[in-house]
Amino acid sequence: MKLLFSFVFTVLISSCLFAQDEPPVEKRAMYLFNGKNLTGWTVHGTEKWYVEKGALVCESGPDKQYGYLSTDRKYKNFELTLRFKQEANGNSGVFFRSSIDTLKIKGWQVEVAPLDQHTGGIYESYGRGWLAKPKPEDEKKLKVGKWNDLKIRVENSVVITWLNGHKMVEMADAKIGLANGFIALQIHDGGGIKVKWKDIIIREL
Repeated sequence: MKLLFSFVFTVLISSCLFAQDEPPVEKRAMYLFNGKNLTGWTVHGTEKWYVEKGALVCESGPDKQYGYLSTDRKYKNFELTLRFKQEANGNSGVFFRSSIDTLKIKGWQVEVAPLDQHTGGIYESYGRGWLAKPKPEDEKKLKVGKWNDLKIRVENSVVITWLNGHKMVEMADAKIGLANGFIALQIHDGGGIKVKWKDIIIREL
């Protein structure tokens, strides 16, 4: 009996140690935009959001106000990749860990803007303003009028952005670390804005 108990105990201990050595299961990447409609997203404001030939289009409406398209879910730690193409005035952005009251959005934005206007930089809406801007030479990584690849990694208090495979900014901020909220795309006010998006993929960390 003692031998049997000793054997079972040894097996249990070995199983626990083995389980501790196993690497954590990596969460699977998923598409936030299905290429067909706005399922999983909520429109804020009167500006235009629609799907055209598999791309998500944001476009200024007659009111020429701010507009947002937010995910229905909140995302804390994640790696987000997407492609964007600026047509006309491309002033837009990708918000993370954000919340909204009517059209007053609070949170942080990774800028998407015309050349030399800080695409890839990080801006705090209704807060401290610019927290990090790309170096002047890095601004040139933007492909004007073409498809661009944007990557955003948010983990605890650290945010890193890449544009077309080039690191744009990296920063750590305690306030960001405490926050949680949705991801959102923006239409800036002023009118004349049109940006296309596709391949919006998220992997939670």
